[in-house]
Amino acid sequence: MNRRDALTTGTALAASWCTFRSSAAASDSTTAEFNPRYCLNTGTIRGQELTLVEQIDLAAKTGYDGIEPWTRDIQKYKDEGGSLPDLKKRLEDHGLRVESAIGFANWIVDDDAQREKGLEDARRDMELVKAIGGSHIAAPPAGASGQDSPKLDLFVVAERYGALLKAGEVIGVIPQIEVWGPSRNLSRLGEAVFVAVESGHPHACVLPDVYHVYRGGSGFDGLGVIAGTALHCFHMNDYPTDRPRETLNDADRVYPGDGNAPLNEIINLLRRTGFNGALSLELFNRDYWKQPAEEVAITGLAKMRDAVAQAVAVNA
Repeated sequence: MNRRDALTTGTALAASWCTFRSSAAASDSTTAEFNPRYCLNTGTIRGQELTLVEQIDLAAKTGYDGIEPWTRDIQKYKDEGGSLPDLKKRLEDHGLRVESAIGFANWIVDDDAQREKGLEDARRDMELVKAIGGSHIAAPPAGASGQDSPKLDLFVVAERYGALLKAGEVIGVIPQIEVWGPSRNLSRLGEAVFVAVESGHPHACVLPDVYHVYRGGSGFDGLGVIAGTALHCFHMNDYPTDRPRETLNDADRVYPGDGNAPLNEIINLLRRTGFNGALSLELFNRDYWKQPAEEVAITGLAKMRDAVAQAVAVNA
């Protein structure tokens, strides 16, 4: 079997592994109860420059079920003398789950020394997440995302993701392979799924994003063949279509329902796969960063809930 045949076979295996063919999926899931958890990714209010404690208090005050902090904020809190056990208790007292976390360790890169440092950075980040009660962290293609980066062999990326998963297994935190639409690598949903499958690790999972799936050129129908159990967190946002897809960037993300994403289709695909995780609001809109953080958090949560309610109503 040559490399091209192997890649084709691997892609087919990825599809068969991720396709949800259980009896639950065979049932009429359009009438099944759908109760996702709602999470605030703190990048949404990054421009307001709140402390981590303020971010946590805001998420609780505005009605979120969970929070998705950035590991650099956890590290900053610790470096400034904060107690991670105290932070964990604060989250527990608020009833907030740490659904995921955002880090940028260079676990994927070709350079051996840089990749080893990236794994060490990832271990440090995962230990921070574990210390405050989290169990998942994003694993984006940081360090290999620029358009001048080499195009990586997906089998090699899968091996590197497997090594990252093994490191996380020791700590008790699961890295989620993340789709980055504008990236040179892992820009498409199918690439992330392939890497998850070929990692050969039972904890492998995928972290999709409405904007990133569209920006990378994948269709949303692909979400329908990924088992809901392989998705813990799903980044929610929307995007405009008044300009070419390739020209969009993170700052173009808008509230769910304020753009042109087929949210009814997306949400109902998630329902049919048995998704039972968190919808995490992730926006980097500079206009929102100029507004009061509480207003942004309240608006974003309301629009996520409205999007889910509308999707459910359409298929009732």
